[in-house]
Amino acid sequence: MGYVLAAGAIGEMIGPSSSAAELVAHLQTLRSEEAISGMARFGIVTETALGISNPNLQRIARAAKRSHVRALELWDTDIREARLLALYTAEPKKLTSGTARSWANDFNSWEIVDCAADLFVEARLEALVPEFAADEREFVRRTAFAMIAGAAVHLKKEPDETMLAWLPLLEAHAGDPRNFVRKAVNWALRNIGKRNLNCHAQAFALAESFAASEDRTTRWIGKDAVRELKSEKIIARIERKSTAR
Repeated sequence: MGYVLAAGAIGEMIGPSSSAAELVAHLQTLRSEEAISGMARFGIVTETALGISNPNLQRIARAAKRSHVRALELWDTDIREARLLALYTAEPKKLTSGTARSWANDFNSWEIVDCAADLFVEARLEALVPEFAADEREFVRRTAFAMIAGAAVHLKKEPDETMLAWLPLLEAHAGDPRNFVRKAVNWALRNIGKRNLNCHAQAFALAESFAASEDRTTRWIGKDAVRELKSEKIIARIERKSTAR
């Protein structure tokens, strides 16, 4: 989706000293109507989109470097690409729960949610997971389970008990039939199960329980998770990881 900008070309136009306004102006020059049309096929909200691909945005973010104040300004533009750039360039140590909540109020797309979830985990804002899960809005609730999925992979030094403590939360919301919630619950369950042998045993047991449910959504989540977690390839990978610890 879209072309990839040359690193040299980016460096000539923007850098660490670029303001939010300058970055937005640069983004506007890259607008692609063709790419905007293509984004809709991937479930991306395009009302404020410029049609710039994530690889291009990541290149721009690397050139611009991190700036928390600028990230806050970029978010306030309401432009899809500027908001993604805000998430790529925000400073995790400066991100507060209040800002995370404020940004979550604006979530309207799975791609924004999943990018934000990675940042929220890096900022160690996992305390927001139960709050986001309790929120009835589809994309805010998805954020909770995207954060769990990310934490299971990235917080390698966190004790297993932290991950396993989220299983009841998955169980509580496994019946939510909305597409972006059910897929995130499934994603979180699979990632916990792939963390190590201990987590695998408990996540697999929950997946089997889901698979036997009379609820259609819960059953789909369970069957899909069981299918992946029982594969020989996945089990062998988990065993290797556990042996290396």
